[in-house]
Amino acid sequence: TLPCLPAARPCIPKDFGHGSLVCACSATYCDTLDPLVLPAPGSYVKYESSKAGKRLERSEGSFQRSLRAPGLLLTLNISALYQHVKGFGGSLSDAAAMNILKLSQPAQDNLLRSYFSESGIEYNLIRVPMACSDFSVRPYSYDDVPDDYELKHFRLVDEDVKMKV
Repeated sequence: TLPCLPAARPCIPKDFGHGSLVCACSATYCDTLDPLVLPAPGSYVKYESSKAGKRLERSEGSFQRSLRAPGLLLTLNISALYQHVKGFGGSLSDAAAMNILKLSQPAQDNLLRSYFSESGIEYNLIRVPMACSDFSVRPYSYDDVPDDYELKHFRLVDEDVKMKV
């Protein structure tokens, strides 16, 4: 494993030859975070990763009423809300499903726990592409019959049934 940086976890490194390492999830170990706790009002928590070796390194700070620097004025108005965040997640494409299914069952469990559990990054949304996408091994759709407005020929394909549904 890689040495621990402050507030970082051990890592099983894997090098894909592009000048940086990734941490590999296996049947016996998968990288996790401590449970996330909301910071006190007026403060923030930052997690930083870098090519230089930081891996989700945690740091804390507090907001000031305003920040002035030459040519910069940053003011946060926390009373004006513009959108509601429903959650965070990712896409379950054919390629993602194929790679997950190549793992052993314990490795799959570790990987999914690292995404969806409280000891992971707590995803609560998943986007599933309809029919094929640019991450599919072949082009396909659900109904290739022209003018089938009643969708009498609509069918899921093996990729959907075996990997996504």
